[in-house]
Amino acid sequence: MITDFKNKSAVLTGAGSGFGLECARIGAGLGMNLVLVDVQQDALDKATAEMEATGVQVMSRKVDVSSSDQMEALAAAVQQRFGAPHFVFNNAGVGAGGLVWENSVKDWEWVLGVNVWGVVHGVRLFTPMMLAAAAKDPAYRGHIVNTASMAGLLNPPNMGIYNVSKHAVVSLTETLYQDLTLVTDQISASVLTPFFVATGISQSHRNRPQDMADTNARPTKSQLIGQAMSDKAVGSGKVTAAVVAQMVFDAISANQFYIYSHPKAIGSVQTRMEDILLARNPTDPFKDKPEIGAKLKTALRAD
Repeated sequence: MITDFKNKSAVLTGAGSGFGLECARIGAGLGMNLVLVDVQQDALDKATAEMEATGVQVMSRKVDVSSSDQMEALAAAVQQRFGAPHFVFNNAGVGAGGLVWENSVKDWEWVLGVNVWGVVHGVRLFTPMMLAAAAKDPAYRGHIVNTASMAGLLNPPNMGIYNVSKHAVVSLTETLYQDLTLVTDQISASVLTPFFVATGISQSHRNRPQDMADTNARPTKSQLIGQAMSDKAVGSGKVTAAVVAQMVFDAISANQFYIYSHPKAIGSVQTRMEDILLARNPTDPFKDKPEIGAKLKTALRAD
């Protein structure tokens, strides 16, 4: 676990907004060296200027985390500038909804590319650097935090592509934690599983690359409904990204694996686990708010 963050280095993807930006702000306040990574140049520039104004060392890179080449170049640049990082926050993520059979190949490639491959690249590139640093210095401590979602522990309807990607991140991170315990006591891992928090995730299509766009495809009814529900849920989130970012740093200090923004949501995870244990059919996700489920069914079944 890391308890002293001053002069330690942090790599943060998705650093231009949301959790990444708020973690960068905390890191700057603690005197960390910051590597800010985002695909949106204007947001990255703004975040870079803000962090540099605090007097800490900052390196910023525009990177598509789904690209192995770009991520490998990033890792090499980090190694050259700061050496092995102490904190890696694989946080960049995008969202897409709709009935699971209506997503196009491009939809799948884009969401899995960012949400899964982005984390895979972060883990495969930075973990060996951190292990090498730990082998050389018994005092070195490192921590990797991967951003999943409560959608990585549940399977809410009409957002299957996102659910799949976030379940993969949970599985990857749980395995990373176990694998690290086999080889070192100096590096650990956590998974962040936020519920609805006011970030830019519901508008992530703003950064969808042209080669991942469906130029001939119009959004389906379910995708339009999913977008509207996501906008409303995320926009009305009571827990702020800044509060969640502090949870991330607290978890690193305490070596806490699961980081929940909304602990009450775990009741739904328990229900899902009981479904599995009892081999019963999946519980209606709207059982506590049947009017929402009825409204969604009516909208999807309407001509």
